[in-house]
Amino acid sequence: MSTLELKKELHQIIDNSDTSLIEGFYAIITAYIEKSKNCKMIAESEEDIKSGRIHNQDEVRKIIESWTE
Repeated sequence: MSTLELKKELHQIIDNSDTSLIEGFYAIITAYIEKSKNCKMIAESEEDIKSGRIHNQDEVRKIIESWTE
């Protein structure tokens, strides 16, 4: 099934569903999106660590202090 066909079918399901199903579907989709964002951030962080793009605690304190100057 193509992406376009999937979208059309999902639209039909949503259009013909009750509030409870729509709210459940929304909760599933938003949780999936949030998990995907978190996984991407973790992967980027791991790459930063491997590449040495890190700061020790003293450096972080100095960076934070510079925000209030």
